[in-house]
Formats: sequence, C-alpha cells, structure tokens
Amino acid sequence: MAYDDIVRSVAKIKSKCGGTDLFALCSLLGIPVCYSSMGKGKDAIKGFFVKSNRIKVITVNSDLPYMIQRIITAHELGHAILHADSGMQAFHELALFDDSSRCEKEANLFASELLISDDDFFAALENGQAFCQAASSLNVPPELLDFKARLMKEKGCTLANSPITANNKFLKSMAVPDYGEYGC
Repeated sequence: MAYDDIVRSVAKIKSKCGGTDLFALCSLLGIPVCYSSMGKGKDAIKGFFVKSNRIKVITVNSDLPYMIQRIITAHELGHAILHADSGMQAFHELALFDDSSRCEKEANLFASELLISDDDFFAALENGQAFCQAASSLNVPPELLDFKARLMKEKGCTLANSPITANNKFLKSMAVPDYGEYGC
C-alpha cells in the first residue's frame, strides 16, 4: 500500500467519524477495544487485532501505561482498517512483528498519521527541540515520530533526516518507559 493510501485512509476515518479521539473512532467504526493483563516486561504482548466471523476486535495490554495503550490501539486500528481482508485472520506473533513485514510498517505509518497532526509535527520540531524532545512533547516514542517524518517526506516536505531509523517491530521490543521519558 502506498503512503498516500494510508494518509487518505486516516483522513477518511477522521472525516467520517468527525474527530480524532482514538477510542471514539474505534467505537464509531464498531471495533471494540478490549483490555487484558499481559504483563509489563519487554517481551510482553502489547496488543493485537483479530477478525473472526466478520467481527473486528482490538485487544490491548492493560498493564501498560495509558500513553502506550493509545499507541498500541492506533497501531492495531491500522491493521483493522488496512489489513482486515488480507487473510490475516488470527494473531501470529512471529509473522505480525517480522521486521520486514509490510503490514507492520503500514500499521506504524497509520498510527503516526492518526496520532500526530501535520501541524503538531511541525510545531514540535520548529520550537528548536531535538528530535527526542519533540517526540516527548507529543507523547509518542521517537520511533513513531520517525514514521511520521517518513510520511511528511512523502507528502513533499523537505526535512532533515531523522536521527533514528525505526524498524517495523519497534512496538514489540519497546520497553515500558517512565511517563514522558522516551530515550534516544
């Protein structure tokens, strides 16, 4: 899927649902978000999306801080919107978090577009903040800001290269940070 297709998908959802509140979007789209305790360790499952019998469900690890739950939900909503009919009918952790996975990259791009407006992106970076400080001010990990920067470049914006290059499985391996403190 092309970058502009992801941007259009997010714009369509925001327009259709009349806003950007993530959990209201899920509700309006008829996609329940369930919470389950899955641990806090680095290897804990953060969340997953399942479609069974035409029913879409997002499950999020309730042991994670709200800020991380929000990012996981946006990522899984990306799978629900972009990949629900791709044959991915059940959760397979190894395939789902494969570093080279096109689906994971697309879900990360979707989440970054949904959670970070273009205006907020530029405002955070134009305030003279370092990349990691800008990510922290937006309450996202630097990796998600890197995915947003990639989208912005595809939209034709001239940007300096990100000081990090996030891989597609950054959410899987992300340790639970202290609130507001993402390390670079």
